[in-house]
Amino acid sequence: MLWQYILVFVGAFLFDVVPFPFPPAFTIMVFLQIVFKLNVWIVILVGVAGSILGRYVLTLYIPKIAGNIFNPDKNEDVHYLGTILKEKGWKSQLVIIAYSLLPLPTTPLFIAAGMAKLRPIYIIPAFFVGKFTSDTVLVFLGKYGTENTEKMLQGAFSWQSFISLAIGILLLSALLFIDWRSLIQKKEFSLNFRIWK
Repeated sequence: MLWQYILVFVGAFLFDVVPFPFPPAFTIMVFLQIVFKLNVWIVILVGVAGSILGRYVLTLYIPKIAGNIFNPDKNEDVHYLGTILKEKGWKSQLVIIAYSLLPLPTTPLFIAAGMAKLRPIYIIPAFFVGKFTSDTVLVFLGKYGTENTEKMLQGAFSWQSFISLAIGILLLSALLFIDWRSLIQKKEFSLNFRIWK
């Protein structure tokens, strides 16, 4: 029985440690809860812990990858964005909570934080509040749908999941290709596709 909860933790960790939009971690939590008929509250606690650890690790290793993949201008641009996020204090925390409550991938948020070399303490607590709240609702909805497992599995490949993935890719593209310093400092929108080394 314990190994099944370890599987929930590992699954949530792996879904949230990758640096590209991936299905939300709650999908593996719901799937494993249904398949093994696990205690919902333990699934939520273990899954959210795995998810937070995954995002934490992402913020630690993404600066090393970003430094090798993106040119210095793009890294400085995202670093500037992170500085703005840090300076806004509690307002940034509210934005992070609100964003975490939405059914959108949080990968771009953590890539920005990692590339900006923000300390995880600036983003993880607010992410925890939003993540715990949204995952609780979604896992309970999954439990409610236990009798319709086949429909739920088919729903994983629905138009909504593809839209969510497309929005995640769009947000990640916006993070990488918009010149944020020009937008924030000069109020000029410009794109820069020469971000690679």
